[in-house]
Amino acid sequence: MKEGQEAIYVITADSLAAARHSPQLEIFRKKGIEVLLLADRVDEWMLSHLFEFEGHPIQSVAKGAVDLGKLQDEDEKKAAEAAAEAFRPVLERLRETLKDRAKDVRVTTRLVDSPACLVVEEGDMSGHLARLLKQAGQGAPASKPILEVNADHALVKRLEASERFDDLAHVLFDQALLAEGGQLEDPAAYVRRVNAMLVA
Repeated sequence: MKEGQEAIYVITADSLAAARHSPQLEIFRKKGIEVLLLADRVDEWMLSHLFEFEGHPIQSVAKGAVDLGKLQDEDEKKAAEAAAEAFRPVLERLRETLKDRAKDVRVTTRLVDSPACLVVEEGDMSGHLARLLKQAGQGAPASKPILEVNADHALVKRLEASERFDDLAHVLFDQALLAEGGQLEDPAAYVRRVNAMLVA
């Protein structure tokens, strides 16, 4: 573990490649923080019963807000708060546009290169576990995810002035869903929106 790291960070995914390339790892990679990549079906179940190891809490990088403790300095925290405040009107509009798909929309410090990612509240069922249960015929309803956006990303910055705000909002959500291994409910709508933006 990195010096100053208090928690053991983990991510579960359908494959090691999906875990390794998850946008949710970007801030951890940037700061050189170790994250356990878990891709076995049993891992998600195990994590629902294992909360700490040798006195270190186990924290999923895909659940809750990012709290890096001592590994995140005060300037970074203040910059994130300022970005969230400046971006508030866009966040409100995103919440309204995506109200049927997202539990909330918020600015994140989790992302460095990607425009958006999906996370769930601490204690909620992850998208990965919901997919595993569905495959096993246990079809438990997944809770709505939270869309986290990178306010510094060029695509997210375009939202404010975009005439296709709603389409771009749905594309951001769909891309975040695909990046975390999910499947689109309406792939044709996604393709239609992307094509419309490409020719605009």
